[in-house]
This record gives sequence, C-alpha cells and structure tokens, in this order.
Amino acid sequence: MQIRRLVATDAAAFRELRLRALKDHPEAFTSSWEEDRHLPLDQSTRRLESATSAFWGAFDTKLGLVGMAGLERGGRAKERHKGTIVAMYVAPEASSRGLGAMLIDTAIAHARSEGLQDLVLTVTRGNEVALRLYERCGFRAFGSEPRAVLVDGRAFTKIHMHRSLC
Repeated sequence: MQIRRLVATDAAAFRELRLRALKDHPEAFTSSWEEDRHLPLDQSTRRLESATSAFWGAFDTKLGLVGMAGLERGGRAKERHKGTIVAMYVAPEASSRGLGAMLIDTAIAHARSEGLQDLVLTVTRGNEVALRLYERCGFRAFGSEPRAVLVDGRAFTKIHMHRSLC
C-alpha cells in the first residue's frame, strides 16, 4: 500500500474514484454524482494542480487508487490559517486496513508543514465509522447543521469537527 500526493496524471483515477464515492454515498458529500459525472476530466486535473488544495491517494498494487483525501486552504487573508479536509473516501474492498487514518495523518502533516493552525471537516450524522476515525485523528465535534444536504428529498445533518494544530 502506498500513500502519495495525487498529481495531474492521476486525474482519471481520481475522477473515477470520486464519482464512485458520490454515487455509493450521496449523503456523505455536498457534491453530487448527477452533476459531477458531466464535468470534463480537465476539471479533475485542475483540482489536483490547484495552489489552494492538495489531494492524496492510497494505492493498492493490484487494485490501483482505492482511497483519497484532500486538504483545501481558504483564499481570504483572515482564513489562511485553516484548512478543510475534503473528499475523504476509502473503497469498501480496501477498508479495515487503516487507510483512512493514513490519509488523514498525511493531510495533517502537510497542513502543519504549510503553517496551518486549524483544520475543519464535516461528517454526516450516522456515519459512525467516519466519526470515530476523525475522533481518533484528534478532531472534535463543535456543532451540527440540520438539513445540510438533501438527497432524494431526504435531509441529512452534518457534524462540524475541528482540530487545532498549535
């Protein structure tokens, strides 16, 4: 298993895994498969090359890209001290190997190296596996947003989490 930063040449695999995550777990993401499946591949390439974000992938020697996590940094001067963990997903066939923790730990280490002081993320209420992972990685819940996303008319609450890097 290898964890490494995703680059432009990983765009097709990133896009494929991302679309799978959006389709299989629509309640977990604010993006939707229905909208994102129509986006061109170069959109994924641009996202991986962005100066305000970084993405890491977990690669299995036989299966290819099986996990991902991103870190996006705010563009406004008053928010440049914090980052947001985004697009966290590990495929079911690769679960229970500790990949989620490795991806989050890699993003945390990168955030520290960039001088970030705080990290935030959201997790859908009811996703206990993800909630426990984030808690093990040092994140703490600080509030929730009722009806944060609607999927097929069903509302889901998002739990907001924070981790200080200071």
